[in-house]
Parts: sequence; structure tokens; C-alpha cells
Amino acid sequence: MADRITLSVIKADVGGCVGHAGVHQALVEKAAGMLKDAVGRGLLVDQCATAVGDDLELIMTHRKGPDNADIHGLAWETFKRCADLAREMKLYGAGQDLLTDAFSGNVKGMGPGVAEMEFIERASEPVIVFMADKTEPGAWNLPLYKMFCDPFNTAGLVIDPKMHAGFRLEVHDLIEHKRITFSTPEEMYDLLVFIGAPGRFCIKAVYTKATGDIAAVSTTERLNLMAGRYVGKDDPVLIVRCQSGLPAVGEVLEPFATPHLVAGWMRGSHHGPLMPVSIRHATPTRFDGPPRVVALGFQLNGGKLVGPQDFFADPAFDRARQIANELASYLRGLGPFEPHRLPLDEMEYTTMPDVKKRLEDRFEKV
Repeated sequence: MADRITLSVIKADVGGCVGHAGVHQALVEKAAGMLKDAVGRGLLVDQCATAVGDDLELIMTHRKGPDNADIHGLAWETFKRCADLAREMKLYGAGQDLLTDAFSGNVKGMGPGVAEMEFIERASEPVIVFMADKTEPGAWNLPLYKMFCDPFNTAGLVIDPKMHAGFRLEVHDLIEHKRITFSTPEEMYDLLVFIGAPGRFCIKAVYTKATGDIAAVSTTERLNLMAGRYVGKDDPVLIVRCQSGLPAVGEVLEPFATPHLVAGWMRGSHHGPLMPVSIRHATPTRFDGPPRVVALGFQLNGGKLVGPQDFFADPAFDRARQIANELASYLRGLGPFEPHRLPLDEMEYTTMPDVKKRLEDRFEKV
């Protein structure tokens, strides 16, 4: 039987420079050095350390399977040491996503975001790692729906016999901590009832119907729910496998040609357009935004990461950036009014509860 490979993407905000705009190159180099050492020790097959916005992103391949304590321990130690360096450099929000000091064998629930998938590497294995900043896990709902369920986006759903049967989508309820799997296309309308509310229901994973193989997986950690206070937005990641019975690379990228509105932006409290950008431009500045998404493509070769290709550096996405800027200007004109500002029930970890409590005695019955 062919060897199985695990692709793990684990991210954390360990300190911003300047403010929430970016990650200092010294932190990226520190992380890359630790991951390269792990490759030399045989723990990892390959690695790529990068940054999107103020988040440090660890892309790793190995043969230890998902949720492995050694892999998660490596990520945790890397984030801890980078956070220590961030404190020495007086960077903003140093260690922000590290909600505890004690590693318990798995970083889930401890602050960092985790997306992992295990599979048998195909004869050609193209994958895309999407990384977003200034938004939450529900930001992937619309793109994933378009990639795997919408024939107007993905021609393969009509043309490719291997895709014609559809896919199974695993959806998580982030409030009640439950999950449900929908089969498409026959349960498409039921699926949309839930994923159309991305603040609560998120697509965690996508599987092929024919073989049950993993096609996509995302992070679904909600930092504020875990911490019980506002500690920044979740800044999710998404891994998507492409081609050979799965959406083509161009079909996976196509949803981002039309920016959609996501929750996050300034202080995690505003709706804004998700702007597709290159790594070079993944430094949100205007009102700490607008929210950004980066797409790095890799070819896997025996677990080695051949690449990356910085897909959104393509000028074909210039119009998407123009639309995103126009949407950003329109929404900014609304200031503190909804729908630019999030609804009250999504602002329970901001200053809103304190203001309401302070004015409680001044409210009179009508």
C-alpha cells in the first residue's frame, strides 16, 4: 500500500508589526529555522513558514497523521519561541493566540488554528493552501460551496464523470459543538439553510462520494468563544486538493474573483470584502483591512512541497481587488451603523456589554 502523507497547516498570531498589519521577518525566519531542524531530525518531510497579515503560518508535511502530539508540540514550541522574540522586540499583541502556557499534546482549543488532512498521494497531487486575515472561519462557506456545489463556478460538476455524483460536506455548529454531513446535490437546499449563517455554521471538510477521500479541510477554531473575551479574529486557513475527480485549480480559485462580505475587519467587529492578494500585499492597513486572503499552490512529490505558486499575484485578480476597494469605501461610509458594524449578538466580546451594563439603570419601561 502506498505511503500516506499528512499535510498540516497550523497558524497563530504571535505578535504584529506594525500593529496588526504584518509579521516581522525575524519571526518568520525563526519559525523556518525550527521547522527546517525538524525536517533534519526526520519529524517533518517538508515545511514552509510564511505570514499573512499578523499571523504566522506553518505549512508542514509528515507521516504521523492528524492530531499527532509531536507535530502539534513542534508547532506550539515554535509559536512560543516566536512569541518570546516578539516580546523582546516589543511587537504588538505578542503571544495573542496562545491562550495557555501548558501544552497538553494538541494545540486545538489552545488558540492556534489547525487544518490537517491525510491521504495517499496521487500520481500528481496539486494542493492550494488558503490563508485569511481579519476574518473568521465562516469566510470559507461561500467559496467552498461554489467550488464543490455550484456548476456555474465549477464546470467539472457537469463535464467530469468523476465529479457528477457530487460531494459530502461536513458542517460544524460552533455554538452547540455539533456536526452534520450533507450530501450534494440532493441536499443542497438543506445545506444552504445552515452555511448561509457563517457566524455559527462552518464547513469543516469536504469528501468525495465515490471513495470518501478528503478533498478540503478548514480551521473552525473560534478564539473569542474559547477565551471568553475579545482576543482578535480567528484568521482561518483552508486546504483544498485539486484535479483528477476534484475541482481544477482554476475552479478552486474562481470564487475569489468576486469578493464576498465577511465578518471581522477592524476590532473583529465589522463586515468587509474579502480581498484576494499576493503574499507581498497581505498586510492589511486601511481600517486594519480590508480582510485579506492569500492562495499558495504546491505540487506534492513524495511529501515534498514543490512551490509555492502565489496564485493571487496574478493580475487576473486586479478587478476583484478593485471591487473590494469600492465595497470597502461604501461600507466605511456607514461608520458605526449596521450592516458595516456587526449585529449586537456578535459583539458580546467587545466593549458593548460593559457599556450596556453601565447604562442599565437608565433604561425605563415604555
